[in-house]
Amino acid sequence: MTPVRIAPSLLAADFTRLGEEVRAVAAAGADWLHLDIMDGHFVPNISFGPGLVKALRPLTDIPFDVHLMIAPADPYLAAFAQAGAQWISLHPEAGPHLHRSLQTIRALGCKAGVVLNPATPVESVAHVLDLTDLLLVMTVNPGFGGQSFLSSQLDKIATLRRMIAESGRDIALQVDGGVTAATAPACRRAGADVLVAGTAVFGATDYAAAIAALREEA
Repeated sequence: MTPVRIAPSLLAADFTRLGEEVRAVAAAGADWLHLDIMDGHFVPNISFGPGLVKALRPLTDIPFDVHLMIAPADPYLAAFAQAGAQWISLHPEAGPHLHRSLQTIRALGCKAGVVLNPATPVESVAHVLDLTDLLLVMTVNPGFGGQSFLSSQLDKIATLRRMIAESGRDIALQVDGGVTAATAPACRRAGADVLVAGTAVFGATDYAAAIAALREEA
């Protein structure tokens, strides 16, 4: 089984000292940094844009995993790639041509991901696996941190794991939403190998202990 990777979500960090927070989770053992980009339109919240990603990029060498919760997403792909994102993921609902969007992300030199909301069927990615480097299953409805884990999505994770195996491709399977030391084992058993954790890390007093607990339980 692929070793689990932990990606703390910056949305749960202290926004008054983001630079310190980024350095702290990197030093605490985070594998990636997950950055949720929200536009107040596709999801009912507004977070930050490519300018902040660019400002934070020099602070750490860990990969930046950018999750675009914006529509349309295509006009902003180049800006996030230029800002320093290594991974860019978007929703099938965020534009008319998912295939073309994934091609664009890869042409920009980034890894391309597809995000499935709780109501998004797995069939939406069946014909773009050849352009996909990451599949992200949302185990909450996107837009806000601190929500409860939706166990109904575990079957979707398992189904996607089978699809990845059958494709023969090296595709990361990520889970985001209500991920804690208590819910991580079920995600892992279903087949996830990247865990996004917001409050489970940034809400802890000891980031290293929180990341280690997630990794150990998973």
